[in-house]
Amino acid sequence: QVQLVESGGALVQAGGSLRLSCAASGRTFGGIAMGWFRQAPGKEREFVSTINWSGTSTYYADSVKGRFTISRDNAKNMAYLQMNSLTPEDTAVYYCAARATIAGSKFPYEYAYWGQGTPVTVSS
Repeated sequence: QVQLVESGGALVQAGGSLRLSCAASGRTFGGIAMGWFRQAPGKEREFVSTINWSGTSTYYADSVKGRFTISRDNAKNMAYLQMNSLTPEDTAVYYCAARATIAGSKFPYEYAYWGQGTPVTVSS
């Protein structure tokens, strides 16, 4: 079992930055891959970014590529999502997710563990 708790969501103006954090507990963090997803009001949950167990491989949705950076600190059991140049289209609840394998994935159904989400609102 893996428990995930996100934090760092806030109201920010367009062009601003936020750093989301995801604290993991319950099992060896180094053996799992992490992902970030988001869900805007009235929309389906969508993939944002994923990182493999060691942090050496990352992948991003086209909509955030070049603006967002995913990272992890296995010593602290933490994953992060640095978000820069935010736009109102980035407004959503952001979720971190974990899967008990070394490789990341962009598919939400491949993640067994989810946090409760942290809201991000970007004002224009």
